[in-house]
Amino acid sequence: MNVRVSEEFGMYFARIPLKTSPHIVHGNALMVDWNDVLPAERASYVFGNPPFLGKKEQSAAQKANFESVMVQLKSFGVLDFVCAWYVKAARYIKGSSPLLGTNLIRCAFVSTNSITQGEQVGVLWGWLLVQGIRIHFAHRTFQWSNEARGMAAVHCVIIGFGAFDAEKKTIYEYEDIRGEAHAVVARNINPYLVNYVDVVLQRRSQPIYDVPSLVEGITPLDNGILAFSKDEYRAFLIKEPTAEKWFRPWLTGNDFINGQTNYCLWLSDATPSDLKSMPNVMTLLSKVQEFRENSKSSQKFATKPWLFRETTIPEKFILIPKTSSERRQFFPIGFVENCVVTNSALYMEGGSFYHFGILASTMHNTWVRYTCGRLKSDYRYSAGIVYNNFPWPDEPTDKQRAALETGAQTVLDARAQFPQSSLADLYDPLTMPPTLVKAHQNLDRAVDTCYRKAAFTNDAQRVEFLFERYQQLTSLLPMEKKTIKRRLKTN
Repeated sequence: MNVRVSEEFGMYFARIPLKTSPHIVHGNALMVDWNDVLPAERASYVFGNPPFLGKKEQSAAQKANFESVMVQLKSFGVLDFVCAWYVKAARYIKGSSPLLGTNLIRCAFVSTNSITQGEQVGVLWGWLLVQGIRIHFAHRTFQWSNEARGMAAVHCVIIGFGAFDAEKKTIYEYEDIRGEAHAVVARNINPYLVNYVDVVLQRRSQPIYDVPSLVEGITPLDNGILAFSKDEYRAFLIKEPTAEKWFRPWLTGNDFINGQTNYCLWLSDATPSDLKSMPNVMTLLSKVQEFRENSKSSQKFATKPWLFRETTIPEKFILIPKTSSERRQFFPIGFVENCVVTNSALYMEGGSFYHFGILASTMHNTWVRYTCGRLKSDYRYSAGIVYNNFPWPDEPTDKQRAALETGAQTVLDARAQFPQSSLADLYDPLTMPPTLVKAHQNLDRAVDTCYRKAAFTNDAQRVEFLFERYQQLTSLLPMEKKTIKRRLKTN
């Protein structure tokens, strides 16, 4: 080994056999005091590969360890297990600063990419930034698997950071999450691993731009009793033919993507005599009432078993499923009519071709990929963080709007050429029809022009531009409304 190393480096090495034994401490990293292992004033680096566990996968013992570390962070219950290592590290390296003349400790952890997306960013990085933590380098999302049996590939990031700012910062980008990284020099690396100033998106109740709101679909609170597959629907009508007028198509986000339609009993407008005339329906309502009476979260709705939690829904809207495969370049959205959509999707009442065109564009989908949360590796769309913070373009000219609306219609027309194909088929990267690819390219050109004249060459440029636009829009938001709300609460 000495000879091989010497040949490799062109210098003489005689390192083997090892003479000095390392000092190894075996223990629970969340429970031990790191200063007892190595005093911070003697440390140079902290790095590792903490366990990848979401909030639902933690054992009782792990939850107890996690909570003991995270107690000072608000809403820490949404965070992944790995976040505790960031918090422990931040406390350990506090005071490591060139301004204080102390030794500089650099940290780096392999982590699940979810800590740089969705609601976790505000909770974790909102606290870390206040502690003076700054990101020095970052590997954007890549797929990492090992050879252990039964171990699934995970989507990871690597984040290097310290309690001081670094002069040189580097982002390692992956054109393909399974491929090799290439280094890009960055002015700054924010918590979304974007080359822009430190920004943490707030959860908002309304969009930052004057566009229609997104609303969550219907929550039935019926334990599936009033929902029917096509076969169940047909069988029920044989027993209760007068119930046909009260059935409506029932659409989940997954059904929408996969081109499936089920049915539900929508009884919002039914009178007591209508209900009494349908004995089989009354039997179902008795079961719904019993379920709600025995469910703490639904008890207050038990007295009206024929109603879902929400009792109205528009006739036509744009539908956005909450969850979509990470393999898709575009989040599958579309216009829907005369359907009851469940709370597994969001809808926009009054949405136009203009709104559809923006939301279906690469511009918006890039924003989604950088800011949304994850369900396993799938994208998890939200109104509060993704949509309500999305930076729409300024009011386009008539020519720009016409081009964008034409592009939106072209996408819908391209889909319509394949009536037997679901959105899952159409937006699978392996089966996406060339006509649909071209339609999206034309739409993207129209949307990009609404933002600026110069073309965008990659997603990194797009997301940097969008964060800058976000800063401009949010800095112009009036503060008077917040002040008024505070006064009202005080009074």
